[in-house]
Amino acid sequence: MLLRRAMQHLTKTAMKNDSSVTEFILAGLTDRPELQLPLFILFLVYHTVTVVGNLSLMSLILLNSHLQTPMYFFLFNLSFIDLCYSFVFTPKTLMSFVSEKNIISFRGCMTQLFFYCFFAHSECYVLTAMAYDRYVAICQPLLYMVIMSPRTCSLMMFGSYLTGFTAAIVHIVFMIRLNFCNSNIINHYLCDIFPLLQLSCSNIYATELVSSVVASTVVIVSSVIILMSYALILFNITQLSSGKGLYKAMSTCSSHIITVALFYGFGMLTHIKTSSDESVVQGKILSVFCTFLLPLLNPFIYSLRNKDVKLALKTSLRRLKVNEALRMS
Repeated sequence: MLLRRAMQHLTKTAMKNDSSVTEFILAGLTDRPELQLPLFILFLVYHTVTVVGNLSLMSLILLNSHLQTPMYFFLFNLSFIDLCYSFVFTPKTLMSFVSEKNIISFRGCMTQLFFYCFFAHSECYVLTAMAYDRYVAICQPLLYMVIMSPRTCSLMMFGSYLTGFTAAIVHIVFMIRLNFCNSNIINHYLCDIFPLLQLSCSNIYATELVSSVVASTVVIVSSVIILMSYALILFNITQLSSGKGLYKAMSTCSSHIITVALFYGFGMLTHIKTSSDESVVQGKILSVFCTFLLPLLNPFIYSLRNKDVKLALKTSLRRLKVNEALRMS
């Protein structure tokens, strides 16, 4: 309700400006007709696997008592964000492959941009919380359950969502102050900040500056905490004389390290501002990795490299077989 009122207020404010653009056309990934159907099928498969994978991981965490720990609490929220994140873009992207003009209203565009920023920023801080959790688990194992209490974990997650919400509101407030009176064709498959700025006939300096400062602050703060956490972990495990202890410590962090590397790597490459046509196409391709492939890969990264999740999956499948046998008998 609060979000709806905020968006209505922001939209009314936007309508007061001199913008003559009330809707946008999303150009999509490609204008080649022969690729539309194959891409539609491919992205539909991606989305289906993403939904099934994240819902399955969330269900395993909820239904298995040995996964009721801080680490899996954060992993549950990461999967929840990835699940929601995929629904922000997929409907309009799929529509772009089967419709002649993929039209999105001004309000719809700003709503999509809001949730894009909200989930992206929130995921940064969830990954940061997961790094801190691994630091406490490895460097202070005896105090782990005291430091990472349910209240602390809940506050960390609330803070992640709150900072994501705040950052998204800041982005939207500055975006709706702009006038859009030139072309209404967004050369992208989603409403992103830089493609929208290219269509504005207002002075975009303040909006561009604020967007860069907000994004840079999120990335720098989260990156520093993650790097400090892993620096302390690395220092701690180098003191271990046991090879088994070293292997166990690294195995608990490997999935998170891979996820962080992919998220920040593709995220930074995607938002490097360039102007050439080749760079625009490259930016679209990199955006596909961030918006479609990463939410799809995360459940598999944590499932295939995690013995606890594998055990939970085997246990759940065994229960299903027993229940099915009882039902048939």
